[in-house]
Amino acid sequence: MHDLTPTPALGVAPQTIGTVKITENTNVALASVAARNGTAQTCAKILKSMLGQVPDISKAAFHNSEVGFWIGADQWMMGAPMDTHEDLSDRLKSKFGAAASITEQSGGWVVIDVVGKHMPDMCEILCNIPIRKMVAGDVQRTMVHKHSCFVIKHQASYHIRVIGPRSSAGSLYDALITAATSVA
Repeated sequence: MHDLTPTPALGVAPQTIGTVKITENTNVALASVAARNGTAQTCAKILKSMLGQVPDISKAAFHNSEVGFWIGADQWMMGAPMDTHEDLSDRLKSKFGAAASITEQSGGWVVIDVVGKHMPDMCEILCNIPIRKMVAGDVQRTMVHKHSCFVIKHQASYHIRVIGPRSSAGSLYDALITAATSVA
């Protein structure tokens, strides 16, 4: 078998601008789960056994090192550390069986963590989400610099995770840097 090394979407060092730190997080495995016709309740039971709850509309569920969030009717995105869950989609396929369609998503998205006191100010420049009202576990799908992204509010009060299309990683990252610079 070939010994391949994954290439990060950006491959840049973390940037700290004022009180905001922007970091490409390459240690996130992603896979989508879509319930097949008539299997939504079965999928909900499996998700509850994995996460402790079924992520509702605009919500994420954090359990140990795994996270799941709602992306559409009877559809969820699952995430976990890449170094321990590189085979996340295979694990999910074995749990869900024929109840869901599981799709590997790791290579299709860039994951960027934004942490810092001025993160809410930065978000108000970048996208149309109620960042100051969001609590841990809230998720919004929004446009960030012309790119459809997921913004997840994490447990820490000044921490969000932006998940955007890998094909637009450079311009998304530049938009984050520009917004951080403007509030620094």
